[in-house]
Amino acid sequence: MPRVVIAPDKFRGSLTASAVAGHLARGLCAAVPGVEVVLAPVADGGEGTVEAAVAAGFERIPAVATGPTGEPVETSWARRGADAVVELAAVSGLDLLPGGAPAPLTATSRGTGELVNAALDAGCVRVVVGIGGSACTDGGAGLLRALGLRTLDRDGHPVVEGGAALVDADRVDLKGLDPRLGDVDLVVACDVDNPLTGPSGAAHVYGPQKGASADDVARLDGALGHWADLVAAATGVDRRDAPGAGAAGGVGFGLLAVAGAGTRPGADIVFELTGLARAVAGADLVITGEGSFDAQSLRGKAPTAVARVAHEQGVPVVAVVGRCLVDAADAELAGFDCVLTTTEEAGSVEASLADPGPALERIGERLGTQLAERLGASR
Repeated sequence: MPRVVIAPDKFRGSLTASAVAGHLARGLCAAVPGVEVVLAPVADGGEGTVEAAVAAGFERIPAVATGPTGEPVETSWARRGADAVVELAAVSGLDLLPGGAPAPLTATSRGTGELVNAALDAGCVRVVVGIGGSACTDGGAGLLRALGLRTLDRDGHPVVEGGAALVDADRVDLKGLDPRLGDVDLVVACDVDNPLTGPSGAAHVYGPQKGASADDVARLDGALGHWADLVAAATGVDRRDAPGAGAAGGVGFGLLAVAGAGTRPGADIVFELTGLARAVAGADLVITGEGSFDAQSLRGKAPTAVARVAHEQGVPVVAVVGRCLVDAADAELAGFDCVLTTTEEAGSVEASLADPGPALERIGERLGTQLAERLGASR
């Protein structure tokens, strides 16, 4: 019987990656009873990273941590042996803002640091931190405070949370920083190369997505520059221009400059954790996808990374997406044999967004039929 690997990312706002994979699998199995289906939901370091790890055999560890505006949130991280996966979006993300109200000046990354601390307490020696989808622009200051760093004003008082308040900081005190950071392999899953400050930095590029006005952007950029000066004075190294320093509102900078982390492409880390290459080896078909397939998708996001893995092993790969804004020639150059959309299958954008499951199952059934016909002809 044929073997099919189903490795989609989430359909944001509609279905998790696991749910997308499940619907496609039901359609495939209806068309080809007995087909071997390997479910391997993926992510690129943002939302869904912990889910992908859990689907690959990690244990989900429930936790309560500080949300982006200071309220406690129920969240989780993932563990397998001495490896941990922490997802910023699951504790400091945009979707966790109370009532959806933006808080670009005051949102904090503290909760992400609390989850890293929980992983250290559990004895983990390798911690992957996926940093996509943040609500904050605090330069990673909140995360580092949770790990023992202090930011003090001229009177020696702690500076409050949020990016805007960093302008009030007079010095950074590293003495209380958790010494275990020196013994852990801390890896940042990051797919952008923005610096911390300037026109391509965290505030200017990502601040407006978090509700920042033009005045807010200028204020945050200045505060982040001041924060970088203080960190450089404390550590002796200036990492503000390091690729990825501006990721997640500067959380990348905090992890790189103070916590000793390194960066790797998010999708590559997830594939390594989940063993995607092993799953793809010898498969007859790979199905991947995401909610919106656009030009950004071709720049290293999870489905394109899946296509690369499949192409390297000579396995055909199909993208099943909510909507497609990429022309067929560019999709082919990126390694996709074809791209199918739930919008076209459901008959409208509205129907696809409201309930993409039935469309995914019909697409899965059609792909199963085509696969059976192709393999039958080749035999």
